[in-house]
Amino acid sequence: MIVTTKQLFEVAYGKFAIGAYNINNAEQTMGLFRGNLDSQAPFIIQISKGARDYTDKRLLEGIIRAADEIFPDAIFAVHLDHGDEATCYDCIESGFYSSVMIDGSEHAIEENIAVTKRVVEAAHAKGISVEAELGKLGGVEEHVQVDEGSAFLTDPEDAERFVKESGCDSLACAIGTSHGAFKFSSGQGIHFDVLDEIKERLPGFPLVMHGSSSVPQEEVERINAAGGQLKGAKGVDPNQYLPAAKRGVTKINIDTDGRLVWTRVHREYFRDKPEAFDFRKPGIIFQDEYAKFIASRNELLGSADQLDAVRKAVQGGCCKCCCA
Repeated sequence: MIVTTKQLFEVAYGKFAIGAYNINNAEQTMGLFRGNLDSQAPFIIQISKGARDYTDKRLLEGIIRAADEIFPDAIFAVHLDHGDEATCYDCIESGFYSSVMIDGSEHAIEENIAVTKRVVEAAHAKGISVEAELGKLGGVEEHVQVDEGSAFLTDPEDAERFVKESGCDSLACAIGTSHGAFKFSSGQGIHFDVLDEIKERLPGFPLVMHGSSSVPQEEVERINAAGGQLKGAKGVDPNQYLPAAKRGVTKINIDTDGRLVWTRVHREYFRDKPEAFDFRKPGIIFQDEYAKFIASRNELLGSADQLDAVRKAVQGGCCKCCCA
């Protein structure tokens, strides 16, 4: 069942975080749905601008619609991740998305507010929520690339002003995380003091944490043992997820970790079976491994075993699957 992002946030706020996972293909989608059902967790499917260009946006939408039929007990929202203004409008007009993210973080705050406000007006007219970003996360994710020296934390006073003037429905804050597999060299951790002040200024308002992959060292080691060269890759301590959720972080984005699982499975498979060429066999292994990974992350997010509570909360309400 496709529901609105707002519905998920209303249930989760202050208690647990919704895992937001990026997909690019059918194998990721199957593993994602299975892992969330195995752990009985609601979730958010994220489609990035790069994923929409990788094959075709219609193909990804078709895969998600099919998965919704294959797994009728799943409850999830569909979200555009790191969209520019034009991509946001395209997703809003499609009628398929529960929410969109307008990433104006490269602009000064005044222009960021103006861009976000335009997207908010278009989205709200269609009943779609808008996520915005304030502050700059370091690291690399598709077209987003910020070096460590250019990254800066979100100012709580600016966050309060931004939400009031832009009208956005959730805010991605820079609180110490960064994109990609190679996090800050100076050490990684969430600035809970900044998060506490933002929550105090914006009580009850859903916050979002980007760049939250933990970059499991076992995955990195196995990839490197199978011919990879991911030297120095490290991520966020996943034990910080739930404390962040208690402070208003209602959505936590996890993308890089899924790519690491995919890379590990395929590197090991073709290393051990150099004669093999059937990509479906490692694809089946990946689905199993990714499902296990998703279930493990939902435990840390606090979203495991929350599916019934979400189902009761959205029962009788309008869901995107009815009007998509």
